[in-house]
Amino acid sequence: MTKKVLMLVANPATSPVTGWPIGFWWAELSHAWLEFSHAGYDITIASPDGGDLEADGFSDPDHESGYSAHDIVSKGFKEAAATLDLIRGTPALGDLDLAGYDALFIVGGQSPMVSMIDDDRVHSAVAGFYEAGKITSAVCHGTCVLLKTRLSDGTLLVSGKTWTGFADSEEQYAEHAVGQKIQPFWIETEARKIDDTNFVTAGPMAEFAIRDGNLITGQQQVSSAAAARKVIAALGA
Repeated sequence: MTKKVLMLVANPATSPVTGWPIGFWWAELSHAWLEFSHAGYDITIASPDGGDLEADGFSDPDHESGYSAHDIVSKGFKEAAATLDLIRGTPALGDLDLAGYDALFIVGGQSPMVSMIDDDRVHSAVAGFYEAGKITSAVCHGTCVLLKTRLSDGTLLVSGKTWTGFADSEEQYAEHAVGQKIQPFWIETEARKIDDTNFVTAGPMAEFAIRDGNLITGQQQVSSAAAARKVIAALGA
């Protein structure tokens, strides 16, 4: 049977901190999608509300800053009609039969920190996948949902777990680069307030993804493909 992976991507939002339009990070979608595609998986790209998705500007390989100009995978994804259509008119999370998927992969970006962090629909989906014994994964700022996702017994999903996400050192780098505060909170700072969880990071912008049981997390955009490969290794062909 072909494995089915649900890639959950945040809907467009506006940052309450910067006032910028925010969305998903291109590399975290495109690089993971390519890995899943090469594995022959059936991939669904969905969002909490459904509809068209928008990427964070600095993640766009055509952005005037040139920050992601090296990202030829994302450039190919956004220029090919067949793949660009995948982020147009996405299905809403609530309209999907989640029981039909083998794994969940939450894409990061700036929007999850605003639009997903307190979304009970997302928390419920994450907990549901995990409690069903399915691979549950997230990358970069998408891992923020793990700060608040609770299982049916009321415990945090990350209790007793080792996981990663966007590091404080990387937040510092990003804020220094743009000269202002960007995020409403930092994932690593909040994770370290949880007594019974083990949040770990590698060096800034180093590829780093880890698996703890059925939970797979990637540190940042550089780690998207690595996290996807761990999902593939866990699921098999």
